Amino acid sequence: MGELRVVVDDLSGAEVARFLGEHVEQLRAVTPPGSSHALDLEGLRKPEVTFWAVRDGDVLAGCGALKELAPGHGEVKSMRTAGEYRKRGVASLVLRHIVEVATERGYERLSLETGSFEFFAPARALYAKYGFTFCGPFPPYVEDPNSVFMTKALA
Repeated sequence: MGELRVVVDDLSGAEVARFLGEHVEQLRAVTPPGSSHALDLEGLRKPEVTFWAVRDGDVLAGCGALKELAPGHGEVKSMRTAGEYRKRGVASLVLRHIVEVATERGYERLSLETGSFEFFAPARALYAKYGFTFCGPFPPYVEDPNSVFMTKALA
């Protein structure tokens, strides 16, 4: 593994499209209909979303995104690590980057939604490690037994 870089990605490449397609497909396979909130390519291309790829040279090692929900409030989206890079710090690297950018943008709060199933336990542990705490749903979400909501005060 070389030096990992977090870079803004314009979502135009086939590799990223495949990677995100697998992400959405996997999440929809483990989450009941109506409870999967993963953004597809079109959702990630919206102006309120910034998407980052984690690169190891030319290899796509992972990704993450930041969506502005309201002035001062952002949401972590599309966190994914390539299988061969799991447990190698990719998710921590991109999450720290998202928190740093949200802080630079003046956000007071960063929130996220993830699944309540065992499949999502590593994600919940990662978010807790970086100071996210459990909370209730935030707009546009509603209470859902298949979802867990977490938040982190930045200011």
